[in-house]
Amino acid sequence: MKDKLDIKNISEKDLVQKCIANERQYQEMLYRKYADQMYSVCLSYNNDEDEACDILQEGFIKVFRKLEQFNFESSLKSWIRRIIINTALDHYRRQKRHEEKLESYTQVAISPHIGNVLDQIDAQDLIALVNELPSRAAIVLKLYAVEGYNHKEIAEKLDISEGTSKSQLHRARALLKQLLSKNDEK
Repeated sequence: MKDKLDIKNISEKDLVQKCIANERQYQEMLYRKYADQMYSVCLSYNNDEDEACDILQEGFIKVFRKLEQFNFESSLKSWIRRIIINTALDHYRRQKRHEEKLESYTQVAISPHIGNVLDQIDAQDLIALVNELPSRAAIVLKLYAVEGYNHKEIAEKLDISEGTSKSQLHRARALLKQLLSKNDEK
């Protein structure tokens, strides 16, 4: 009879070694131990649940492929988290490149009187519009435009690259322009 595997009774080192040896039940154990926590990380980088699941799966594939490189200098959880975050950022960059390609084909003109809308909108309405932005873009916009942080500081605070900070700010501005344009039409 097979012994039921108990995650509480296995050391991190033994778990890693058994996963490296391709023992499927231990790989499943490692996945089950960290999947929920890492799914939350994925959701914090992408609000779409389906895309967050894709990022999680892609991230764990990388975890298992790179497990031999884990050197026990940090906790397994933080090492896995770093891979998941990098996977989420890679996903974001791929998505951004795709959106930029689409945007270059569909150049939509923004109303030339968009600046006038800002003069006519009150602070509460502007805050409400900013709160409609995707969370990561809104956070970067607030840190940059309201708090006065530069991209390097934002990158350090959010544990992202400066390029990601810049692209999130660009995204926030573009979405805010769209929201302002819609608000102007009302």
